[in-house]
Amino acid sequence: MRKIDWLILGLAGVLSAPVRAACVDSVVLVHGNTGTPSQFDNTYVELRARGYTDAQILRPSWGRKTCAACNNHSGSEETPVENALIDAIASSCTGRIDVIGHSMGVTLLAREITRLGLSTYVDAFVGIAGGYRGLWTCGTYPFNVPTSTCGNWGLSVNSPFLTDIRGRSLGGRVYSIKSWIDEIVCATGVCTVGGIHSSSITGELTSFTYPYGHFGLQAFTAVRQADLIR
Repeated sequence: MRKIDWLILGLAGVLSAPVRAACVDSVVLVHGNTGTPSQFDNTYVELRARGYTDAQILRPSWGRKTCAACNNHSGSEETPVENALIDAIASSCTGRIDVIGHSMGVTLLAREITRLGLSTYVDAFVGIAGGYRGLWTCGTYPFNVPTSTCGNWGLSVNSPFLTDIRGRSLGGRVYSIKSWIDEIVCATGVCTVGGIHSSSITGELTSFTYPYGHFGLQAFTAVRQADLIR
């Protein structure tokens, strides 16, 4: 057989071979308080455009949807996120995962990763508009607003929960995305706790700032989010 015939046969074999998904970390996207998985649609679309399959992107739904003051970081709120993390690790072709959280999803991810000892499985942790250092609208523990979201398992400044996760490893690479006009984190007009923006995470490699506000940060930084986990 002529050399050109071998080349044609080889090319035909390549073209007829099934397309396989790229081997990338599975990704877990965790929405914020009273949010829904669909709030990460822009990120989902961006990841699919980069070759991720639907099975490689997990978007757990957690918490009560009509009572923001009722949700905290302990109990039933944990289970969907815990299951998503475990399923993502089990199905990841790399054996590692990337996680992206928005708002209270940031601290809920931090809770589950530290509680379950999963930080060694997390390649990249991206926190968007989180209240990692607490929310002044919740007050200062123990003189906090008397709601579940602001209590000892919540987001009051210096709550036992936030004190516990602060400084603990969340993954190999940690990033935050923040805004100085965040209508939730900066609702009192003050964005900082102890002189540091509340969305900044201890040990982060880089913090990115955008003028998008609390929900705009999630919707309009999909490209940045995808860049950070690759």
